[in-house]
Amino acid sequence: MKALSIRQPWAWLIVNGIKNIENREWPTNYRGPLLIHASKKWDQQGYEFILKVMDVWVPSKPHHVYGAIIGVVDLIDCVREHGSPWFFGPHGFVLENARKFKSPIQWRGQLGIFEVPNYVLPDTKCNVLKPSGATLR
Repeated sequence: MKALSIRQPWAWLIVNGIKNIENREWPTNYRGPLLIHASKKWDQQGYEFILKVMDVWVPSKPHHVYGAIIGVVDLIDCVREHGSPWFFGPHGFVLENARKFKSPIQWRGQLGIFEVPNYVLPDTKCNVLKPSGATLR
């Protein structure tokens, strides 16, 4: 399966069904299921932006998973404009149907969209939680 590494807390927002766009400098032609890998890095500036500007509650740094696949979404489009408040461009991967995993799967991330062998993934249907949705303050 295809996967994308994303820094926390952005990865958490995606698998919880809150953030429906992933902004990138590069476009993609890929469409379909996309595993969300939480990278080992934390984006403090992004965290403060999410709390103050987007007015969305996100757990603090120690409460996140790092270096693991934490869920899956459907990448349905890649756009240069979008009405989502999460779109900052220049390219936006449009995401739908977020499914958070009950148990993270430890895996090493990579740059760009990368392949994760099927043997790494347990029966993901048994490992999926429904997203919690946005929590506004």
